[in-house]
Amino acid sequence: MQDQSTTAQEDPTSEYRVGILGSGIMGSGIMEVAATSGHEVILRSRRQESADATLTHLEKSLTRHVHKGRMDEDTAGAALARATVTDDMDALADCDLVIESVVEDLDIKKALFAELDRVCRPDALLTTNTSTLPVVEMAMATERPAQVCGLHFFNPAPVMSLVEVVRPLTASDETIESVTAFARSCRKDTVEVIDRAGFVVNALLFPYLNNAIHMLENGVASAEGIDRAMKEACGFPMGPLALLDLVGLDTSLAILDALHAEFGDSNYAPAPRLRRMVTAGLLGRKTGRGFFAY
Repeated sequence: MQDQSTTAQEDPTSEYRVGILGSGIMGSGIMEVAATSGHEVILRSRRQESADATLTHLEKSLTRHVHKGRMDEDTAGAALARATVTDDMDALADCDLVIESVVEDLDIKKALFAELDRVCRPDALLTTNTSTLPVVEMAMATERPAQVCGLHFFNPAPVMSLVEVVRPLTASDETIESVTAFARSCRKDTVEVIDRAGFVVNALLFPYLNNAIHMLENGVASAEGIDRAMKEACGFPMGPLALLDLVGLDTSLAILDALHAEFGDSNYAPAPRLRRMVTAGLLGRKTGRGFFAY
């Protein structure tokens, strides 16, 4: 595969009407990225209450940017005006590009892509923010597999500069080029990757995170000690256990299960403690407790 890595400094700017499926941390973060980059955004959630909460979160985030001097009031107001929310899937009918960002469950995603295929206009591009699942399966749930690819943002989306553009076997060159141009218009750096579990970042990152849990299980050091060691010795901005809490332990378990299913490598077999914590509802920051309390 030809290296299609690009940097945000090279990017052209063009406007898209962007649909987002999912009102969780990633969906709300991607909405902020797109709206502050000049794109019209409509976010769809299953419930209007959660959709409205996402819009409130966006307003608070923009207000913080203004108070910290990162953005002026006019720019923040314009970004907020470009964002709308809904619980109606049909409201995505006129989008140029849709980004699915719901739970990491392949059956749920395939059903959503089939519905998007029905709702969206024929030339719309459909993308998934999956971090691990096979994009080709979502593409084949539609009648437009050439117009489906992965667009993997990292958490928190407004801060993290990288986006992985995932090329399934079915995607056309035009789709990859258009989706890459969108990511670059959002001032993101892009790396094109093939449709392989974990892509680049998670395939390399999660054995490290998983082994940190094994180390904790084996009593090598405390959670605080493990994280402090990796931050101070390796210069990492965050320790592995705090990073797992940020990602979400349920999401992390799903990623490891998918990696292990595809490659059969023991480094990807989830540490028993991770599975038990998910069963107990200790999911990290989103629930207030994981390896650390929040």
